[in-house]
Amino acid sequence: MVKNPVELVGAQVTCTSFDYQVRISFTGHSPDGRVRIDVELVIETALSVTDAGGSRVVLEPGTGTSLAPLLGLFGRTVTRTGVADCGALRLEFDDGTGLGVAPDPDCESWSLTGFGPEPVLVGPGGQGETCGEPGCPVGAPS
Repeated sequence: MVKNPVELVGAQVTCTSFDYQVRISFTGHSPDGRVRIDVELVIETALSVTDAGGSRVVLEPGTGTSLAPLLGLFGRTVTRTGVADCGALRLEFDDGTGLGVAPDPDCESWSLTGFGPEPVLVGPGGQGETCGEPGCPVGAPS
């Protein structure tokens, strides 16, 4: 089972970058101004972005300008995180945007590393016996 990175709640997107991976950096500060979290989410497979109105697009790393919807995450604050037992990730932001990454049957789907939460890596096929069950479809971002 993959640990839910609840430490991301309250953290702000400080950088988005794209090549054959999607990289999203998050930074969060404690009330005294000290950095409490500074992490990078690396996504290597299909992901979905849902806007506040419910419109959803599925994006693939390495597809250039089609990744433009991710630029809207810059400066947004994480309001909710969720990780299914199989490793599917869901993030929600202060403007109502949602981001989802499901496990991929053949390659690593996402990882989270840096200062704050425990590192996470969701490898090929996801995590545990629940992959592919309803609510955690392998290869189909939520």
